[in-house]
Amino acid sequence: MNIRILTFNIHKGIGWGRTPTLDKIHSHIQELHPDIIFLQEIRGSQFEEISSEIWPHLSYGKNAIYRSGHHGNAILSKFPILLSDNIDLTLRHYERRGLLHSIIKFGSFEQTLHLLCVHLGLSIRDQLKQLKKIVTYIQSTLSDQDLLILGGDFNDWTGSATKPLIKGLGLQEAFLHCHQAYARTFPAWAPLLKLDRVYYRGFHASCAHRLLQHPWRILSDHIALEAHLTLKNVNEQ
Repeated sequence: MNIRILTFNIHKGIGWGRTPTLDKIHSHIQELHPDIIFLQEIRGSQFEEISSEIWPHLSYGKNAIYRSGHHGNAILSKFPILLSDNIDLTLRHYERRGLLHSIIKFGSFEQTLHLLCVHLGLSIRDQLKQLKKIVTYIQSTLSDQDLLILGGDFNDWTGSATKPLIKGLGLQEAFLHCHQAYARTFPAWAPLLKLDRVYYRGFHASCAHRLLQHPWRILSDHIALEAHLTLKNVNEQ
């Protein structure tokens, strides 16, 4: 069983030169046709505009609230979402962060898969605290055998903050597995910083790549990241 994942910080649908890009984001994601989409910095009902008959199932975790609206994380899925929960990771009132957790059934055997979409803080100190909370949450909520995919904007430009995910949970990262380095995804017009990731457990990563071609580089301040995962055999898990 193969599953295609896309993670993308859409910068509230604002691209290069402060140009609205939500319609283009929608159309180009439709061309890719991923099975699961993790979105960060998505405003209000934007996730409903991106969703379609391709991804009829969606969940949204509201993180930041302000006078003109709110934004947070979203998960769009081809498969039915059974349950969703939004875990508050906020450490500073001016920097609202969260972890969106959704559970789906997928494949011919309707296996349970935990999807987690995250947007971490800007400082390494905050990231370490937030990751400790994520590890504790996953360890207390899931069994070691549960399938999971954790994607999003980790803001981990040093590559050190997310080590607890590998050591504490036994996760692998798709781009790192395929290319021996994390993906450079920020800023989109000249990507240098390695911020966006797709971690997984219970799968093999067969392919992971950045969407560098036009117009992806002008749709947001981040580059979108796509990963192709294959479910491990029972005797491998």
